[in-house]
Amino acid sequence: MRAARLIKMVLLLQSRPSMTAADLARELEVSERTVTRDAQALSEAGVPVYADRGRAGGYRLIGGYRTRLTGLARSEAEALFLSGVPAALREMGLEDAASAARLKVSAALLPSFRDASRTAAQRFHLDAPAWFKEPETPGLLPAVADAVWDDRRITARYRRGNGESQREVERALEPYALVLKAGAWYLCARVTERMTETETEQDSFRVYRIDRFTAVAVGEDRFTRDEEFDLPAFWEERAAQFARSILRTEVVVRLTGEGARRLVHAVDPVSAREALAAAEDPDERGWVTVTLPVESEEVAHTQLTALGPEVEVLAPATLRKRFSDDAARLAKLYDS
Repeated sequence: MRAARLIKMVLLLQSRPSMTAADLARELEVSERTVTRDAQALSEAGVPVYADRGRAGGYRLIGGYRTRLTGLARSEAEALFLSGVPAALREMGLEDAASAARLKVSAALLPSFRDASRTAAQRFHLDAPAWFKEPETPGLLPAVADAVWDDRRITARYRRGNGESQREVERALEPYALVLKAGAWYLCARVTERMTETETEQDSFRVYRIDRFTAVAVGEDRFTRDEEFDLPAFWEERAAQFARSILRTEVVVRLTGEGARRLVHAVDPVSAREALAAAEDPDERGWVTVTLPVESEEVAHTQLTALGPEVEVLAPATLRKRFSDDAARLAKLYDS
């Protein structure tokens, strides 16, 4: 632990003209007294660390000293490519590797370029979770992430189904990749046992929501990756399949021009665009009638309510009745 801290201290001083004891203590997450002892240890080891005294003083390297300890380890190099998503790095347990990688890159750069990481961080930040939704990090995510990065097989238990039909299932998996979608973590993995006789190689790849995992055991043996596995293409295909699979019923609605414009923001945008493209021309009042696939009447009620008077539900009758009741309650509320 101390050796890693000493290396990090040298890299920090190499990447900046000088640093105060307080700055070093904050970066290294130690006390200023520990910084003083570490600086003395480096000096005794032949590293020319010089301490400037006084209020404006600090520590610096003298004589143009440069360490050769700037080669990136594999984990650091991989983490470096994810530096634009600090929250995801932290949740996967890769924050330290990314920090070390950034320091090594900074130490290897010309002095005029060493503020590149700071200027980039000032200009781009990715905030993955959706608005008004508190992100939750699955407790088993770091273990799954370690297995993904190390190509180690896992045995996972997860909750399948909902409500009373929920049950636990155990699967032996080859964890290929992690995906962070709207604040939720997913694992793309290959199931090692065949589920059905007609299952193809491509069918063996599944997507699991990690917050449904109840236990994960990481094995010692590694698996050989399919180098033709294309994560972006795989995720795009499965995400589209999932979006279509949950749209199990249909509703018929009439929309004003404004309602048609806002429909893509209220329901699944792909389905909304397809429904509008298939609709007949607007009537004499400018209203357009569309048949819209939805997840359920309950979900449709919630989504279409956002359109207010810009939508009229025509079918099914049960959903139209719900909107009629809502309208009556609203009229009574505002009349009073």
